[in-house]
Amino acid sequence: MLSRVADSIFWMNRYIERAENVARFIEVNLHLTLGLTNGFVNQWEPLVITTGDYDSFIERYGVATQKNVIDFLTFDKDNPNSIVSCLRAARENARSVREIISSAMWLELNKFYLTVRGASHGWTMARAHDFFDSVITSSHLLAGITDATMSHGEAWHFARMGLLLERADKTSRILDVKYFILLPTIRDVGTPLDTIQWAALLKSASALEMYRKSRGRITPGSVVDFLILDRHFPRSIRFCLLGAEDSLHRITGSDFGTFANTAEQRLGRLRAELDYTQVSDIISQGLHEYLDQFQNKLNLVGEGIAETFFAPRAEGTPGMMMQRQYQ
Repeated sequence: MLSRVADSIFWMNRYIERAENVARFIEVNLHLTLGLTNGFVNQWEPLVITTGDYDSFIERYGVATQKNVIDFLTFDKDNPNSIVSCLRAARENARSVREIISSAMWLELNKFYLTVRGASHGWTMARAHDFFDSVITSSHLLAGITDATMSHGEAWHFARMGLLLERADKTSRILDVKYFILLPTIRDVGTPLDTIQWAALLKSASALEMYRKSRGRITPGSVVDFLILDRHFPRSIRFCLLGAEDSLHRITGSDFGTFANTAEQRLGRLRAELDYTQVSDIISQGLHEYLDQFQNKLNLVGEGIAETFFAPRAEGTPGMMMQRQYQ
């Protein structure tokens, strides 16, 4: 497979997953605002901090109000991590590999992008919940179409690997926002407010129902364990890394548990760390500190994949978009 094709398919799915997760971030904050007005002065600010675009946001918008943050993260064409920008990038990557992906995938992604772009006209907050639910649903639909209509060969594994690495990153950022920023004071730990926020966090990862079935009562330690270390829940970090590593070895043909290149070494090491980690280790280290280190290591995995498989893109190459990891 041409490195250009692998690059485009990998990033196509990363951007689609990123758009879905931005919608999840906003949706959970909208739920948290219902009936809760005290102690949430900075509730919208964490959403722009978590994408790494805080300085750009403050320079252009000033105050992190609900409207400003939603505009910035949803429809701002100059914000590379907004929903509309992510879908535009995914669409451009898909356009360059039309001969590889299925027609159904292209049609659905094109419709997805045009729907989101058109939603900016006549936007009102009354439509917010329905709109962000539709973004999540459209992403799920596109993932299902990809699995059902695309041969599960190298191209599909690059798409799967991109999706799972992006999902692992976003799950870590959802956890980091809650633990490090959203909780107003240490006095709120263990209070109904704390429980509401943890439940909202689980809901933002579509994890609340499965968590209740397997863990029961909501406690911070159990939520952290479920979203980081669970082997079976499809949005947990460990599940995502296991799936991404499986696809990586399917692409290279090397045996699981070995490595023949930088990408396999870095991803295998990071997955192995999770295999031998307990939630008590994470809490004792500090959840924010652990997640910060994890995100740095995951960025190194992404760099390793780019170095191993993707040819460098010349700046300003026509039709090519600069692919962007979070920092």
